[in-house]
Amino acid sequence: MNLARAALDALPNIVYTVDLEGRITSVNRAWSRFAEGNGAPRLADEAVARGTRIWDVLTDGASRGQAERAMELLRTGRAPVVTWEFPCNSPTEERTFLMQVAALRDARAVTGYAFSTIDITPSHRSREALIEIGIALSRTIEAQRVFHDVSTLIRRAIPYDGFAIALRDERTGDLDVAHLAGFGDAGGSDAAARDLGARLRPRWRDALEGARVVRHHASDGIELTAPMIGAGGVVGAMTVVTESVEDGQRLEEAERVLSTIAAQTAVAIERTRLVRRVEEKRRLEAVGEVAAGIAHELRNPLFGISSAAQLLRFRSREDPVVERNVGRILREVERLNAMVTDLLEFGRPRPLTLAPGNPDDVWDDVLETHRGLLESHSLTLARTRGPASVIAIDAERLGQVFLNVLVNAVDAAPAGSDVALSSTLLPTGAWRCTLNNGGPPIAPDALPHVFEIFFSAKQGGTGIGLALCQRVIAEHHGTIAIDSSAAHGTTLTITLPPLAVGTIV
Repeated sequence: MNLARAALDALPNIVYTVDLEGRITSVNRAWSRFAEGNGAPRLADEAVARGTRIWDVLTDGASRGQAERAMELLRTGRAPVVTWEFPCNSPTEERTFLMQVAALRDARAVTGYAFSTIDITPSHRSREALIEIGIALSRTIEAQRVFHDVSTLIRRAIPYDGFAIALRDERTGDLDVAHLAGFGDAGGSDAAARDLGARLRPRWRDALEGARVVRHHASDGIELTAPMIGAGGVVGAMTVVTESVEDGQRLEEAERVLSTIAAQTAVAIERTRLVRRVEEKRRLEAVGEVAAGIAHELRNPLFGISSAAQLLRFRSREDPVVERNVGRILREVERLNAMVTDLLEFGRPRPLTLAPGNPDDVWDDVLETHRGLLESHSLTLARTRGPASVIAIDAERLGQVFLNVLVNAVDAAPAGSDVALSSTLLPTGAWRCTLNNGGPPIAPDALPHVFEIFFSAKQGGTGIGLALCQRVIAEHHGTIAIDSSAAHGTTLTITLPPLAVGTIV
């Protein structure tokens, strides 16, 4: 009996037994700790002997009603065990407990009841936080709002000293810090954020490779890292650093919560990206309709101007001044006609005709056909090729993209310099190429706009070429990007997905 009593006293949950009349017959040591802070009678062995009734403990009507119903269900055999949750407010905080009641039996007869109460406040808070985060993220369509809501609400479930979200770059596949909270002043400067990213990146990779929460003991606390994987694949990872969660049970609870929140966040991020793509598509469609309308209205007048200029040239062959100015008119008409053609292409794009092919072969055709383009500027092409890649491409449309970006690189490169073209096959099966020239860098304020229609960083440019390139690459489910700096020149990067992504018709 002493061993049984010692075992009951060692339990962290509160255990007490009552007879059929509701008189308390025993309590364990945890009862006293509970009673001190919650206004319940403190029962010593002699008080128990005097037969204190459970109704003196459960003073509010709701708790008393639940206890009476539980005892009735157990006495009549309609339930093997009865449980419910109830709040219990202390002077300092609100806590939540789980009550469990089971029948005590002598042979087949019920002789009493065992009440067991355990503090489930952390789990209750975690559950509430998960519900609130789920509700908040279900209506969020902006990435920064996702970060704010998750960062704010997760603190209720896992009190943290640092919280970071890393997103996978859709173009490079690299993981980079997208949101920070805590970590001292890490959120205050790009350099500090990069340093933190370098420290956490191994944890992010481990979590993604294992598709599970990774636990790491660091100098500033325990790091818990969860992978963010959505329907479309890897989205990123999130890390919580905490000193408040130490025991094994709380850590396991925190890991489960973080895993769920990471999955919810991945879905929300995918939704924000989908909304952004839909908005961009609608914007491009609207711009395309306007562009096609303008092109249609310009084509006939340009034809008339060209015809009149050629007639004037025929009748004024002996006048060099007229000849010179007519030539200028025809050159401008030719330039405008090319712009009109581009506008029509942008406004009324032809559907892709995809077939398995190697993008490097398309580059070979472009470079062979336009070899004189490099020679006319005294440029040398430095070419590096990776393994052969067979992906779904429209070779004709892709060739137009390659020619356009090659012309831009040649125009920007200093005479006599090198233009570097490099291609490689990524571990994911995607194909990537980079085209670099050492010309003057694109201004930082202009760089974010280079793919917008009618925006051009090149003097005399129409601002249509790169917008068309972006559209064609997007139709291939790929990405195109430009980086530019005085130290490294301008680098254009095109990434095309593996064969399985495209639809071949």
